[in-house]
Amino acid sequence: MKSNDRKQQIARIITLVFTFIVVPLVILLLTLLLPASAETAKHYTDLKLAPAPEVKVPNYSRFQLKNGMVVYLMEDHELPLVSGTALIRTGDRFESANQVGLAGLTGAVMRSGGTQKHSPDQLNQRLEQRAASIETGIGATSGSAGFSALSEDLSEVFSLFAEVIQQPAFAPEKFNLAKLQTQGGIARRNDDPNGIVGREFQKLIYGGESPYARVVEYATIENISRDDLIRFYQHYFRPSNLLLGIVGDFDSQTMRSQIESKFGTWNPTTTASNSDLPKVSQAKQSGIFFVDQPQLTQSYIQMGHLGGQLNSPDYPALSVMNEVLSGFGGRLFNEIRSRQGLAYSVYASWSPQFDFPGVFAAGGQTRSDATVPFIKSVLSELEKIRTQPVETRELAFAKDSVLNSFIFNFQDPSQTLSRLLRYEYFGYPKDFIFQYRKAIEATSIADVQRVAKTYLQPNKIVTLVVGNQKAIQPNLASLGQPVTAIDITIPQPT
Repeated sequence: MKSNDRKQQIARIITLVFTFIVVPLVILLLTLLLPASAETAKHYTDLKLAPAPEVKVPNYSRFQLKNGMVVYLMEDHELPLVSGTALIRTGDRFESANQVGLAGLTGAVMRSGGTQKHSPDQLNQRLEQRAASIETGIGATSGSAGFSALSEDLSEVFSLFAEVIQQPAFAPEKFNLAKLQTQGGIARRNDDPNGIVGREFQKLIYGGESPYARVVEYATIENISRDDLIRFYQHYFRPSNLLLGIVGDFDSQTMRSQIESKFGTWNPTTTASNSDLPKVSQAKQSGIFFVDQPQLTQSYIQMGHLGGQLNSPDYPALSVMNEVLSGFGGRLFNEIRSRQGLAYSVYASWSPQFDFPGVFAAGGQTRSDATVPFIKSVLSELEKIRTQPVETRELAFAKDSVLNSFIFNFQDPSQTLSRLLRYEYFGYPKDFIFQYRKAIEATSIADVQRVAKTYLQPNKIVTLVVGNQKAIQPNLASLGQPVTAIDITIPQPT
């Protein structure tokens, strides 16, 4: 028998076996495993879902060292890992107007510049050998330092972490590198339309000189020396300004001894002083503002006004209102994106802050010739929710959406610990998130209309458009408000 004939015969045998033995066996198994009669597919509104499991905060301990440093410990032995986070009472809102960027440089070079005992290369090498990390940074309202390590390396990594916080060297070459990197960021800041929208909208709301809207410039970076970093560090980094939280695979008693050993004797000699929070008021009360970007084929739009704080008693009802407006299945999505086809993306966001007023913003992206209809449609939906009660089904859907996302705030113990630190840092009650959930459950149709009418202020809405001026037809002036051009040219270094 030839080779090809033999292969064909084998193939026929395999086909017969599969057809008359394997297939019938699979059908028989499916018949036995599946129910006798399949249920008719249900519409999603008919589905009955089990209630979400009750959220429980893991056990933790809190204590304070004699020097004023506050510590939270939360054991979690699921994995042989330990991580820690420190919050420092500082922020770039406290830097001077002629040195914008000082806080960010201080936070970056604290870590990259090594310590008084370990050079930057030595510090990096010791951490890399143990697959560990130490990071530092300073944002608008706080500074942070964190570490992560295998539990077997905890003692050594925690010792290095304490060094970074208490004995940063601010190596001159790393300071110079950080300045160059910051200058590179300035040069590229107009490359992304979304970045332009976010930056310029903050200026319109808070004012260009507000600490909540100022941007780093070449001139402000040139005004910063290494000594300025050291002074900024010495002013804010002290135990009485620091909250430390550690979570993971450790013994609390042993961990407390390590903390007291590494931080208990830390008592800086420099004098501390309190910094008052910057005052906030809305800069532009209304109007349309435009950034011409001829290369764009679509418009990037943001519109809104000054918002509120998280501790407002109306924050829960505002969250429900926001959910009615925004998100998948919200009014803006259904009307402007799905029905009218005016947007690639559309959103609304009531974004409060912990200790200063946040922003309410709505916006999205649309093709250039749909810019004006898009803006009109968003304004129409805002007016509608202010003047007409939401429907019962809308309220139920919005509340369910907020409540169903609640559990994701507690996916792991580190999230819970971070929340506890943040609440103490800003002076919020430890059960704030649970109070919020109860208030969401109690929110009514009347509550939503009341907060919408009170807090959404059409006469104060500022509209910013980044797009191609020639392609926007009808033009922005057809909206009946003055249109002001914004110059985003980057001031060059002297």
